[in-house]
Amino acid sequence: MFTGIIQAVGRVVADAPAGEGRRIAVDGRALDVADIAIGDSVAVNGCCLTVVALDGPLMRFDVSAESLARIAGLRLGADVNLEKSLRLADRLGGHLVQGHVDGTGTVIAFAPVAGDDGRNWRLDVDAPHELARFIAPKGSIAIDGVSLTVNGVAGTRFDVNLIPHTLAVTTLRELAAGARVNLEVDMMARYAARLLEAERGGGQT
Repeated sequence: MFTGIIQAVGRVVADAPAGEGRRIAVDGRALDVADIAIGDSVAVNGCCLTVVALDGPLMRFDVSAESLARIAGLRLGADVNLEKSLRLADRLGGHLVQGHVDGTGTVIAFAPVAGDDGRNWRLDVDAPHELARFIAPKGSIAIDGVSLTVNGVAGTRFDVNLIPHTLAVTTLRELAAGARVNLEVDMMARYAARLLEAERGGGQT
């Protein structure tokens, strides 16, 4: 479990075949890896991956074919958002994030908010149709692992505002129209929708 509060930006420095998937190496850079061990979970661009080898700040992960088909941004040389798994005593600064990417969205626009001297930026994303129903104004969403609040929704498109701090400490500042981003919808919205579906189906689960 994660919070969507990014702890460091790393970089994918190696990528090689591993069975049907890939083994990637991520340089954690500023990430404190002192309490990370083999077998621990780390969110990489919002995807929960298991550390299979560790050499200082260099972490290696096996990424399954299923994950590769569902997520974006793990290519060689890419900067990635990193977050260690949540401990029970930690503060929940963002929202509960599972690290299970639901799908990828497409950036429609990314530009400074008008009349704001370029400090805050608005990000517009087109979500897959099957995920759009879980996205609501003032609800939570994780984009590339970053916990954000939805401002508005129109059909399958939604927008969020990025404050200067978020722009400074995450990879979202590098986005441009046409980019693919990893999306994880709010788990509470998913459970609420599932319960409603069960009720409409006469209580069948």
